[in-house]
Amino acid sequence: MTAPSSDLTGWRRAPFTGAGLTYDCFEKGAGPGVVLIPEIPGLTPEVLGFGDHLVSEGFTVVIPSPFGTPGRPETTGYALGVLARLCVAKEFRAFAADAERPITKYLRAVAADLAVRTPGRGVGVIGMCFTGGFALAAAVEDVVKAPVLSQPSTPFAVTGRLRRDPGLSRQELEVVKERARTDGLCVLGLRFSHDRVSPTERFTTLSEELGDAFEVIELDSSPGNPDGYRKMAHSVLTRDLSEDPPHSALSARAQTVEFLRQHLTATSR
Repeated sequence: MTAPSSDLTGWRRAPFTGAGLTYDCFEKGAGPGVVLIPEIPGLTPEVLGFGDHLVSEGFTVVIPSPFGTPGRPETTGYALGVLARLCVAKEFRAFAADAERPITKYLRAVAADLAVRTPGRGVGVIGMCFTGGFALAAAVEDVVKAPVLSQPSTPFAVTGRLRRDPGLSRQELEVVKERARTDGLCVLGLRFSHDRVSPTERFTTLSEELGDAFEVIELDSSPGNPDGYRKMAHSVLTRDLSEDPPHSALSARAQTVEFLRQHLTATSR
């Protein structure tokens, strides 16, 4: 199985400053806005492949690049080097429980800027792997109408408390819960059933806190699973997705697109 991939062709690159941080952002497409946050090690061909798919589905996509080298293919050494930097970077707080992370304030600024330039009710934010939970923290910003958490892995699940941690501070979580109660905010979460990097305890916490506002797509990655997912299957929307042959991750990507469309188009509730 080979994940869809692409390159930087057609993506407009420009620096964006928000919350005291500046990173390059890549933009493409037309339609409702979606902020796509890369997974480790960064803006890889597979992340670009997913971004181009969203563009083809009628969205304006902005991809911030807060780590890694845009367009560079993933290798083990490259990923480990980026991971080592992220483990100590104060803007990400990779091992902190009940934490507000500076990078999420930057992402809220990106989302707010995109919202004023695109049609629809607001914007979507998709986080993946290391950045999965950042999408939920971005939903503190009112313009974020469709947060998607794909295999959220921060904070790193090295203790029981960190496995249960929802990935944002209690104060931020209370704002998101209030939006779910009063603004109809819905959150989509995706993971593989046997993914230890994105622990099931985190989704249990989010389900307990958000109730019906948290929609879960969990793909079977148990031994002998019908789709043939590897033991370490982790990246639902990129590395572990195949269009040929089609399987459940492809369906999960389609459900993600429908979730975005439902909550961002002006005609939805």
